[in-house]
Formats: sequence, structure tokens, C-alpha cells
Amino acid sequence: MSGPRVYTGLGQREHAGWLLGVRPGQAVTCVVLALPVVLPLARGDLRGALVAAVVAVPLIGLVVVPVRGRPALRWLVHLLLFQVGVAFGWSRWQSRAATGAAVDPATPDLPGTLARLRFPDGPPMRDLGRVCLIHDTGEARWGATAKLTHGGVGMLSDAQCQRLAHRLGTLLATLAHREVVDRMSLLVRTVPDTGAEYEAWRAAHERADAPAAARRVARELDRTVGAVSVRHEVFVTFTGPEHALRRPAAAAGGGVDGRAVVLYRVLDGLTETLRTLGAQRVTWLSGAGLAEAIRTGFNPGSASALDARRQHGVAWAAAGPGRAPAPTARVYRHDGFATVSYAVLMPDTGTTFGSLSGLLAVRTAGERRALAIHYEALSPRRARSAVRAGRFRAGAVRDWKRSKGFSAAASDTRAAASARAQEQAVAAGHGLVRFAVATAVTVPGEWSVEDHAARMENDIAGRFQLLRLDLAQDSGFVTAVLPVGIGLPRLRGGVT
Repeated sequence: MSGPRVYTGLGQREHAGWLLGVRPGQAVTCVVLALPVVLPLARGDLRGALVAAVVAVPLIGLVVVPVRGRPALRWLVHLLLFQVGVAFGWSRWQSRAATGAAVDPATPDLPGTLARLRFPDGPPMRDLGRVCLIHDTGEARWGATAKLTHGGVGMLSDAQCQRLAHRLGTLLATLAHREVVDRMSLLVRTVPDTGAEYEAWRAAHERADAPAAARRVARELDRTVGAVSVRHEVFVTFTGPEHALRRPAAAAGGGVDGRAVVLYRVLDGLTETLRTLGAQRVTWLSGAGLAEAIRTGFNPGSASALDARRQHGVAWAAAGPGRAPAPTARVYRHDGFATVSYAVLMPDTGTTFGSLSGLLAVRTAGERRALAIHYEALSPRRARSAVRAGRFRAGAVRDWKRSKGFSAAASDTRAAASARAQEQAVAAGHGLVRFAVATAVTVPGEWSVEDHAARMENDIAGRFQLLRLDLAQDSGFVTAVLPVGIGLPRLRGGVT
């Protein structure tokens, strides 16, 4: 190929409506709400029908009218629950250690969604050492996280990006055929740097007799190159369902150790696969390493202090924030920092490998950006079922509109063609993947977080659509910033 490959068909909704974007449950609700209007009309009672319509029409609008990704009725329910949580103080958080209470250093003390997680250490196993397992008790899943040393894709040629994309696809395809692990979460976040350390180094090493021209050039390089030269942290998390682990874990001794042994066998093979994706080093995190990753997620300013005393590690009791006030509808505040999280919606026109890198372009020293992509590889049986359902749905909608005399819209034609192509690809042996993308920007609490959020939106405008996770900023923070594998809901029919 002469240019970069364009990936299309990524914006398919997991729960697409059958007719005019309305799902079966919404359609039934609309019919029930319309009956008090239709029945009086059938009897010739125009006045009764108008009275019923005054009530029914606004309710139907609440059910079917989408507002920024959610029906209006769901917005009202979420807003009510949000306000109840704020009023009763359920959404405020303060760690037990911050209150002065006696705590067990090995017991996690984490807020919100993280409270359902358990972090048992597995037994030492060959070259992997002791790996911290992530047990999601809410979703009944087990996993582990690795920290990668990776050079990124910004300086790679189109051919090299093509090879990496092909290898990533191969990795996801192999996950579809594994019984133990079926999800992968890739997280990249920048490391905030105020420039103070560099300025101190420059002051200590700069020569007093340096030419003035050399000083001007050095300052210009600091302004141009230094502003965009930021360090990145890369994490990858693999998880699998409890029902797939239970039987082989019982054969390996049962309990946490049995599940660890089964996961280790998979992780050992995935380590080499990650190296083929350009990772120079793959380090599976122990409990102290994962606690540090979570701690620096909540408090980016603690990274330098942790580097200075790395040999002591981070206790689980101190991994979370010391204090997090009740989140507002649009911002999550934690340990003196403020974060705005978004869901990233894929464009209908397609995208290229590495195009999301613009979301990590830090504009101001001290700002942190994070990007997380969560994948779930469907098994061949589930993939075939999903593409057949998608083809049938697209064809049924198109044929119904044609039978009623409506011309086929371009979006319907494109959806039908995409469904046929997807079914042919799955029939040829390719895999099918659900995915979700989340991003976040974090700044010190005294800064104007709205300004930095607007800059992120401007950086990606015209390429991707950012959907701000209003009323769910605390959960969005976990999805976009923390390497714990949370971010993809359960499959309830259909695919993304």
C-alpha cells in the first residue's frame, strides 16, 4: 500500500435501534404510552385524546430523544441518583488513614468503583516473579497488569505502523481462541513535568562564559522541544472471566494460587507477543508496583517522591486518594488535582493506526493526559452470531423502508454493506472485537480545568468526537487513568 491503512466500520453501536434508532424496549414503551391517545380517538373522543396527548407526548420524548449519548429519561434518572448521592454524602471520600484511624497497610482503601477490586499476590513463578492479581468481584474477572517500556509510534514509518497494527490484530485474534483471557486494556498516560528539575540542572551546569548566541539557541530549544518532550507510562492489563478459570484453577490446586498458576501460563506467552509489538521491556507488576501506579494516577505530584524512595514501595492502604470531595457533574477532584474524562467516539469515515496520539499532546507543563483502549475479543461462536444478527438487522430495516416507499438513506446502505463485509471477514477466519476508548486530562486543582479540557477537545476536533462523561466523572477517571482493566461493560447482545 502506498499510504497508511484506513480502518472503517469502527463506529457501529453495540445496541443499535431497529427502526429510527429505537430499540425494542423503547418501542414497547412508546406503544403503551400512545394507547391512551389512540383509544379515545377510536371512539371519536377528540378532547380526551388531546388531554392524554399532553401527558403522553412529553413522556415519549423522554424515552426516545437522545441527549449526548443517553435518552432524556435516563439522564433524569442518573441526575436524581447523582443528587441523592451528593445529598447523603455517599460520593464523598476520605481514606481511613487520613482520619487517623489504625489501618492495615496491606488492605486496599479505595473509593467508588475500585472498592469492588481485590489485589491478592500470586505465588512466585519462574521469570515472572510475584505478580499481583486483580480480582473484580463485581464482574467476576481475574487479571494482571504489566508496565511496558515502549518507544511509541510517533517516529515510525507507515510500513512500520502497518506491521505493528497487523501484530496487534494477531494478538487480539489469539485472545479470541484462548479460554482463560479474553480482554486487554492498553493505557498510556503522560508524566507531568513542571521543568523545575531541568532548570536546576541547567543552572548547575551552565557555563558562565558561554556565548550569548548559544544561550539564545538553548532557550529557544527549551521553549519548542521541551514543551512537547514528555515522558509516558504504558500499561497493559489482561483479564479473563471466573467461569473460564474455575476448572483449570481447580486442577492447579484451587484458590488464588490455582488461578495465579493458570494466568501465569498465559502471561508467559503474552510477554513475547508484547515484545513483538515494540516493547523493549515487559514488567508484570507486583502488589507494590500496582499500588504505585494507582497512587500516581490519583496524585501525579507524588511520582518524584516515590522515585526517591522506590525501595520502600507503596502500601495498599495509601494507594488511593487521601480525600476526594463529592464529584461535580463535569469534574472529578482528588488529592488537590482535577480531572475531566471523556469517551472517544470513532468517526464513520474511518481512522488510521496511531491517530489517537493527538490526545496525548501535552500543551502546558504540569498537565497530564491519559488514553485507554479496552478490547474484548469475541469467541468464534459469539462472533458468528453477532455478525449474523447485525446483517439481519441492517437488511430488515432497509427492506422495511423500501416496502413502505422510503428511499434508502446513505447511512442504511453503508450499514448494510459494512454488515455483509463483517460477516464475510468472520467467515474467512478473522476475529471480532468489542472496544471502548476513554481519555482524560488532569491538572492541579487551582488551575482552570475547563481551559485544559477545551484544549484537548480542540486538539482532536474534526477527527474524533469526545463525549464528556457527565454525572460519571469518578467512574470515567478509573476507566481512563488507572491500569486495573475496568472500562468495558458486559456484552448484552450486539457488538461494538
